[in-house]
Amino acid sequence: MSTTVQQPAPASEIVVLPTTVVTSWKAPIAFAVFTLATLGLAVFAPRDGDTTFRWSTPSDVIQLPELTVPAMPTLWVVIALLVLATAYSVMLVSTRRRVPLWLIVVFAVLSMFGFLTWAAAGASLPMIGLLFGSLSLAVPLIYGALTGVIGERAGVTNIAIEGQLLAGAFTAAVVASVTRQPLLGLVAAMVAGMLVGMVLAAFSIKYFVDQIIVGVVLNVLIIGLTSFIYSQVLTPNAALLNTPPRFPRLPIPVLSEIPIIGPVFFRQTLVVYLMYVAVAVVYFGLFHTKWGLRVRAVGEHPQAADTVGINVNRTRFWNVALAGSLAGLGGTFFTIGSGIAFNKEMTAGAGFIALAAVIFGQWDPIKATLAALLFGFASNLQNTLSVIGSPVPSEFMLMLPYVVTIFAVAGLVGKSRPPAADGKPYIKS
Repeated sequence: MSTTVQQPAPASEIVVLPTTVVTSWKAPIAFAVFTLATLGLAVFAPRDGDTTFRWSTPSDVIQLPELTVPAMPTLWVVIALLVLATAYSVMLVSTRRRVPLWLIVVFAVLSMFGFLTWAAAGASLPMIGLLFGSLSLAVPLIYGALTGVIGERAGVTNIAIEGQLLAGAFTAAVVASVTRQPLLGLVAAMVAGMLVGMVLAAFSIKYFVDQIIVGVVLNVLIIGLTSFIYSQVLTPNAALLNTPPRFPRLPIPVLSEIPIIGPVFFRQTLVVYLMYVAVAVVYFGLFHTKWGLRVRAVGEHPQAADTVGINVNRTRFWNVALAGSLAGLGGTFFTIGSGIAFNKEMTAGAGFIALAAVIFGQWDPIKATLAALLFGFASNLQNTLSVIGSPVPSEFMLMLPYVVTIFAVAGLVGKSRPPAADGKPYIKS
């Protein structure tokens, strides 16, 4: 018997198939919209005067000099740079290349700098206060975004983040008011968020109820329940049940004296410091531990995970519950984190913005955190501009966070793919 050995093809005959790069026109279109909007400010609403950016507070050890720029000349320079960035993004997409992240970041910074220069013309803008307030308002959004990332990485869509934040805020206020111990309120809030997560997991995983419907129902239930208890119980007994103590600010020695970074990041409360830890732990856990590998496996391919011995439904259940505790912790910011009494629907849609941050961040903890910081900046911008007497209508400033959310998700996120099994119940065959 003769054996025929097939020789490999010579290098000259090897055909390399071209790879197709998927590009999107979303970023160039969004760039063009923002560029035209900035041009409209310069043409139809010019403002005279200089804009001063203050980078230090009177209590800072190291004082940075103020930056003063002429409003309109600076705005026209920014417009020229935005036009160049827009043209470059069009060129990239037309040649089937992706718009790099650095270009999006540079464009966003330029747009915001131009807008602030125009809005604060003739006034002084306290940048430390603006950034500090932005981080504070982003805290519940970041906790909510981490909740969404863990749940959806495990294959469960969590629309109930809003309800979990509200449950955490309510429980923290009541427990801390009764015990006068904010730490006990924080723990109780985590338990409340976990219980809501367990209800979501039980209905969606065990009884295969549509996850979107369960999340919406839980939001309505918690809003109605907390509003009823607030009106019937907390209001008549506010001194006992709704006067929560506040976590004190804890400046970190040395770090808190770093210019700009120190006052913003290291003169915060325990809730904010725990947020830093949570972001780092969730990122490291998801991508560098066996726990994270299992979570991502049941969210991407539950059948394959089941064949190697992973209990898919149990893994999903406990991770949704764990994620709920983070949302409950985020809810404490509204009450004991800020020293504010509980009020009806005080989360004001933060859970839905957190869900948008998950999508904008492409289901990555770090990117979702950055998206939440962007939305927090947009939320605090309205407060800062109203203080300095900006001519921007208050109605526009109130809707600014939601406008930024829509543009970010619809215009800048580009192509993104959720976990393959996200929102799909697993029925073991």
